[in-house]
Amino acid sequence: MTEQPGTQRADARWQARGERGHAWLMRLMAFLSLRLGRRLTRPLLLPISLYFLCFVPEARRSSRAFFERVRGRRAGLGEAFWHIHHFASTIHDRVYLLNDRVNAFDVEVEGREHFEPPEPAILVGAHIGSFDALRAAGWSERQLPITMMMYPENARNIQRVLDAINPQRAADIIELGRIDSMIEADRRLHRGHLVGMLADRSLASDPMTERDFLGHPATFAEGPFRMAALLRQRVLFMAGIYLGGNRYRVLFEPIADFRGVTRSDRRRAIAEAMDHYVERLEILVREHPDNWFNFFDFWAKGSPRDSHSDRENS
Repeated sequence: MTEQPGTQRADARWQARGERGHAWLMRLMAFLSLRLGRRLTRPLLLPISLYFLCFVPEARRSSRAFFERVRGRRAGLGEAFWHIHHFASTIHDRVYLLNDRVNAFDVEVEGREHFEPPEPAILVGAHIGSFDALRAAGWSERQLPITMMMYPENARNIQRVLDAINPQRAADIIELGRIDSMIEADRRLHRGHLVGMLADRSLASDPMTERDFLGHPATFAEGPFRMAALLRQRVLFMAGIYLGGNRYRVLFEPIADFRGVTRSDRRRAIAEAMDHYVERLEILVREHPDNWFNFFDFWAKGSPRDSHSDRENS
C-alpha cells in the first residue's frame, strides 16, 4: 500500500467534475414527487435515465468500464442504462425517506445486534446503494440518530435540497475540512449518535492509500479510519442496498474497534481496518454491481480503460 500524493486520484477527478447532475436530479424529483406521489412519478425515471445515458458520456463510459471489471466481459448499453436507472431510483426514493415515510418501503436490516445496547460508532461506507435508506432504518429500528460527514461543495448542494424536503434532516450533516469538524463529530458521538463517512472519495489534499480493488489499484481515503482511531471508536461498515421496486437491504457490520488500541499500534490497526473495509466493499460490489454509484473513472491513473472511449463511437 502506498500514499498517492500529487497524482490524478479519484478525489481530484470527482471534484473537478462536481455532482451537478445529482443535485439537478434531486431537485427535479423532489418537486414532482412531493406533488404527484411515488406511483405516478416513478415512470419518469425511464426517460431521465435515458437522458443521462445519451447526454452524459462520462457516466455511460464509466458504467460500461465498471461492469467490464466486475464481469470480465464487454458491457452493453443496456447494462449502463439499468445501472443509471438504479441510481435514479435511489434519488427518487430519497424524497420519501427524508420525509420519514420508511413504512412505504420493504427494508430488511442486518446487524441490529451491533446496537445492543445502543452505543456510538463511526459508520464507514461508499457510494453504493442508498444512505437515506440506511439512515431511515437506523432511526426507525433503534431511534439511533445518524450524522453524515460530507465534503463542503457536495454538502452545500445537498443541503439546499434537504432544506426544501425536510429542514430537520439537513441538520444531520457536518461539513468536512473545517477546523471544528472532528470536534463536532466527537460531540455528537458522546451524545450517542452514529457518525457516517464515505471512504471512496476525498479532498485532493487528504491522505489516500492504495488497495487492490476489483483486480486493479484504486485509492481510498484514510481519514475515516484515522478519525476513528483518534476518537477511540468502533467502526462499522454500512450500506443500504437497493433491491428493486420498494425493497432495500441495510447492512451494519463491524470491521474495527479502536477503543483499546494503543498509540504505538494505531498505524497497524488503521491499515488492518482499511483492508477489512476494501475486502467487504469488493464482495458487496460483486454481489450488487448495479448499486455502485461512482460514475467516473474510480481506479488509479494508468489503469487500463483507454479502449472504452473508442467503443463508445462504435
